[in-house]
Amino acid sequence: MKRGFKLRGRLRLHLGWPLWLSILLLPMVMQLYIADRKAGIIGTCYFLAFFLCALIIRYGGHKKMRRDLIHFASTYGQMQMQTMKELSVPFAVLSEEGQLLWGNDEFVRVAVNKKAARRNIANVFPEISENSLPVDGGRKVIHIHAGDKYYRAVLSLVSDDGFNVDDQIMPMDQLLETKQLIAMFLYDETEMIELEERREEENLIVGLLYIDNFDEMLDSIDEVRQSLMTALIDRKINKTMQAIDAICKKIEKDKFLFVFKQKYLQELMNDRFSVLEEIRNINIGNEQTATISIGIGVGKGTFNERYEWARAAIDLALGRGGDQAVIKNGDQEQFYGGKRVQIERNTRVKARVKAHALRELIEGKERVVVMGHSIGDADSFGASVGIYRIAKALNRKAHIVVDEVNASVRPLKERFYTNDYDDDMLVSGEEAVRLVDETTLLVIVDVNKGEHTECPELIELAQSIVVIDHHRQAGDAIAKAVLFYIEPYASSASEMVAEICQYIGGGLKLRAAEAEALYAGVMIDTNYFTDKTGVRTFEAMAYLKRNGADSVRIRKMFREDINEYKIQAEAIQNTELYLDHYAITESESRGVETPTVLGAKIANSLLNIEQVKASFVLTKYNGKVYVSARSIDELNVQLMMEKLGGGGHINMAGAQIPGLDVESAKAQIRALIDAMIANGDAD
Repeated sequence: MKRGFKLRGRLRLHLGWPLWLSILLLPMVMQLYIADRKAGIIGTCYFLAFFLCALIIRYGGHKKMRRDLIHFASTYGQMQMQTMKELSVPFAVLSEEGQLLWGNDEFVRVAVNKKAARRNIANVFPEISENSLPVDGGRKVIHIHAGDKYYRAVLSLVSDDGFNVDDQIMPMDQLLETKQLIAMFLYDETEMIELEERREEENLIVGLLYIDNFDEMLDSIDEVRQSLMTALIDRKINKTMQAIDAICKKIEKDKFLFVFKQKYLQELMNDRFSVLEEIRNINIGNEQTATISIGIGVGKGTFNERYEWARAAIDLALGRGGDQAVIKNGDQEQFYGGKRVQIERNTRVKARVKAHALRELIEGKERVVVMGHSIGDADSFGASVGIYRIAKALNRKAHIVVDEVNASVRPLKERFYTNDYDDDMLVSGEEAVRLVDETTLLVIVDVNKGEHTECPELIELAQSIVVIDHHRQAGDAIAKAVLFYIEPYASSASEMVAEICQYIGGGLKLRAAEAEALYAGVMIDTNYFTDKTGVRTFEAMAYLKRNGADSVRIRKMFREDINEYKIQAEAIQNTELYLDHYAITESESRGVETPTVLGAKIANSLLNIEQVKASFVLTKYNGKVYVSARSIDELNVQLMMEKLGGGGHINMAGAQIPGLDVESAKAQIRALIDAMIANGDAD
């Protein structure tokens, strides 16, 4: 240490200035000799005395000064180290790989396990992974959780030159091998997070509650018991609101507005909104059970924004058929309930209102373009033909967008290549792009998701859009639509369009080919009138029969190919009965013109087997696994398919799974069934 100790900088200059000053005194002594010899001798004596003292100060006290400086530096370093060690803020030094080299007392107390931290800090704080360490002089801020505390970790790259370290944490030789060091401070933000959570819990949430079928339900009981039924429903609702300390006000006879604190929301979610089941179980001899829909707006926006989210949530719940709760947080939705088949509404008031609104929109445009979902089926094509006829009856130019259809639709489609129809009645997606402008009304049928339409580009081009669909509305439905007509209880989009035709006016009269296209759409979607049929379904069928629909000719169109029939038999033969009630099988796609349609047929057939609650048919086609899911009334297959990115109805749904083989897709189906049973969503 002595050999390496040298005075540098200002300290060296400060100790050497008397010697340099003595050199300046030499000219003065020489001048004194010139002026007076005696004065020169006296000056020389004083100069020598001064020079001797300067030498003694400079070199005689050097060792003592060096010792004092070393003592001071050592004391200062120890004091600095002790200060860092006793610092109330947890502080540590890491290697560039994330190994703990040194930590003060507070950090060791927080980290607890020093041995694990020496291997890697991620062993103690999993949030600090290798990818989250700072690089290239950067600085990273990471929020971590240790025990019951929350910390904000600030990590910065520092130089390791001259850094002293406690050998108890990391040996000196290992430290010297470290090229870069990372300084880490932990700032306790537990109190702040707890205050933030408390503030979140105290946030007010807005909710809307609608009785779905209030009028129909009251009409099903006599007048004496109507007030009792209303009182029982109000009592159940008020009891639920009291449990969450909510302010609840009836804004209409069948509509409620309620406000409550966010901390109670989790209770409702854990209870899976049991009020839905409680209302449904009210029975005083009424033929129709009452159902309610709930929409709740949550989020960090303004109170007015939360109210708008609640309105969007209740619209979504009603669009999905009611009898469910929807929680909307910005662009995210959560769904509860909706496990039962929707109750059919016998009133046609809504159909008449939508028909008049559609007529006004068509009359306000010069052209109507209609499209359904991609790879159109009989229902999609039939509904498109119905809208085409409505537009023509109102003297507007009309086109149907058709690119690819399944084989079952081809006989229907061929009937429109005649002199009775315009050459541009059926257009491709490319042609439709050139037709859509500000004077065009775009009508979308049998689908409410933009990416599943025949030509999604048209949605961006069109300024006015109408959506007519019978599938339950999803959270990512087409937002630009000026008119939504979604009725999940309807059997098909063709049934809905057939009803609209009866109220649209304009002297509309369907031709035989058009009536048969609509008739075929209803027939296929109801599995030959066995699923989801109601009074209004057969009233629509009667209307189509009066307009010339020939059921015999339609049945001939949909007869099956012998090879496809054999594939159906093989798929049924190889069916797996999971948990004794859920049929899962694979359908062959090679040699089949429309594999997805064949899969749907097999799924329908499997429901005829005793004790089968739901069927799932998987088809590998065009790099995807297509799933056709069917049930009768014991499992909501739509909820399952939504989790796979699909959708549909409670008892008829489907999904497309890219990037998986059939066996992996089957495993996903089994896992979803297990989850539905565990959550009580399967009977």
